[in-house]
Amino acid sequence: MAGEVTGTPPSAPTRPAGRPPSTGLALYRRYRPATFAEVKGQEHVTEPLRQALRNGRVHHAYLFSGPRGCGKTSSARILARSLNCVQGPTPDPCGVCESCVALAPSGAGSIDVIEIDAASHGGVDDARDLRERAFYAPVSGRFKVYIIDEAHMVTREGFNALLKLVEEPPAHLKFVFATTEPEKVIATIRSRTHHYPFRLVPPPVLRDHLEQILAAEGATYQPSVLPLVVRAGAGSVRDALSVLDQLLAGAGEEGLTYERAAVLLGYTDESLLDEMVEALAAVDGAAVFTALDRMVRSGHDPRRFAADLLDRLRDLIILAAVPGAGKTGLLDAPADRLETMAEQAGRFGQAELARAAEALSDGLIQMRGTTSPRLMLELTCAQMLLPSAVSSEKSLLTRLERLERGAGSTQPPQSQEAAPPARPAAPSHPSGHGEASRTEAGRERAAREGTARDRADRPGAGPEERADRPGAGREEAAVAGGERGPTAGGVGGSSASGPAPADVEALRQRWPDVLAAVMPRRKVTWILLQPATVVSLDNGVLTVGFPQEGNAKGFLSGGSDQVLADVLKESFGLNVRVVAVGSAQHPPVPADRVPRPTSGEAAPPSRPAGDAQATVSQPATSPAPKTPGRASTGAAAAKAAAQRGRRSAATPSARKADDDEWPDDVSGAAGSGTADSDPVELLKRQLGGRVIEEIEEA
Repeated sequence: MAGEVTGTPPSAPTRPAGRPPSTGLALYRRYRPATFAEVKGQEHVTEPLRQALRNGRVHHAYLFSGPRGCGKTSSARILARSLNCVQGPTPDPCGVCESCVALAPSGAGSIDVIEIDAASHGGVDDARDLRERAFYAPVSGRFKVYIIDEAHMVTREGFNALLKLVEEPPAHLKFVFATTEPEKVIATIRSRTHHYPFRLVPPPVLRDHLEQILAAEGATYQPSVLPLVVRAGAGSVRDALSVLDQLLAGAGEEGLTYERAAVLLGYTDESLLDEMVEALAAVDGAAVFTALDRMVRSGHDPRRFAADLLDRLRDLIILAAVPGAGKTGLLDAPADRLETMAEQAGRFGQAELARAAEALSDGLIQMRGTTSPRLMLELTCAQMLLPSAVSSEKSLLTRLERLERGAGSTQPPQSQEAAPPARPAAPSHPSGHGEASRTEAGRERAAREGTARDRADRPGAGPEERADRPGAGREEAAVAGGERGPTAGGVGGSSASGPAPADVEALRQRWPDVLAAVMPRRKVTWILLQPATVVSLDNGVLTVGFPQEGNAKGFLSGGSDQVLADVLKESFGLNVRVVAVGSAQHPPVPADRVPRPTSGEAAPPSRPAGDAQATVSQPATSPAPKTPGRASTGAAAAKAAAQRGRRSAATPSARKADDDEWPDDVSGAAGSGTADSDPVELLKRQLGGRVIEEIEEA
């Protein structure tokens, strides 16, 4: 048969002498090690024990711990054999003396070596009986050895009954405790023993051991069977030999075949795993769910299939990271299988494999308690097919890898990003301020100098000419805002309130719109800004002028400058820092540059619904500000009226106003020079108040 191994290789040992042929005795009993050299995969234990026997430094009590079937009890018997050998104590028993023959794996045993199963003899009475018989000298051997298997099953009372004997035994007495759970052995016993931890046997070592046994048995087998047996053994020599014995018992004339071994051990067929992996690599949902249906129809357990698929993904991850993993021993598989898996690993990306394995591992955990493991497996596979279903770094990397491979993309990649919307042209200036075309060098020089006088005197381009140049809106916005390039929140963007002002003249024209945007944000700031004018806009600094120095200080001290800056940034895309100055610190703005209201009334540009309907008409013949004396008197009256007005019945719209943003003292607007500077009229219009009583000042 192609791909089969038969006969006895030159390196394989024949059946050891003294061991009977196959007469119904289990393999793990027929091939139990008789010396420390035959113990597989436990060199870290056997070598120190052999050296201690050579040096003659043998302790009176040992504790052998480790997983099941890894050689604990066998090593304890070998130790007893080495101690009682005629040539002993020796690390290598002769095998021909009476003691060695009696203590051989197929021997009848010795009366001086007592093996006790603590699972059934772990009580205090058993410990007391052992203690009474331990003081008798050995019959034929040099030492009397007690091997207590499953020592963790001894009760606390039993351990306490043995404590004194284990601590100070007679010279001829030796103890060997073997257990899979050393933490359950009480500390007082553990402290009086030499502890040797056994380990699981590595897969390569276990595979070599199985090959030697098959060669000694003269069995014919396919090499692909051994990985299944090693996997079923899970590092335990005894379990692996039990599985191999079962396969040999059911083998036909063709020997051990992969198909029969996979079915008998319950593993998923390689062809089904290949079909699933190829479907996942191609992101073919129809093929994935077809493979799942085939798995269910063939009688496989969904949990076992998920575990086998997870093992396959693990092998692919290793092959993708280490192409020569088969030669270095990281993977135990035949050469043809390694070649197939290497091809499959090349169809995935590292992130995609890691994400699929993680999703499958989570699905396995959820399948433990679910009533429908098939449904959970199908949902897990759907998640593996659609990386965008979960927002994670691995999902994003998976989508990028699929785009790079150009396969399995659920959405067609965009050829290019959508172009940003065109920025609107800068607002045009009034007809009285016609400007000539501004050169590129002139704009750069204006940005460097950054003074209002330079920008006011230097002619600029009209809106039609600026719109014809690409990026002109952004450049001029950067000049107006004092920035050297496009930044987040730059002045060249657009917003719900319209395009951002490009220079100081445009900002003056848009000032009524700015006041309208400030009013719903904070009414106090809107009141204080009524008499204010735009002085300059230089290097990202907006200078706002007030008629009096006190007005400017009140504007800054109340945080209104930040409110205005936020409104300009959010609603107009103008990122500036606001500075307030009084009349003595800035020249008056020319009358033709001050924006005038469209009607004859000095009403605010916009008023929210629900405010008082009363408006104050401003005489056209008296635009001058009020005297300081009237301002100070109005401040005191405003404070008293505000307190009375809040206690009185207010309109519903007034109660909705933000009380925390309406301070008690509104004297900052007293000297505004407009009709809004009268506090009584302000309270009537904004809060719906009414005068109850007037108190004359003394």
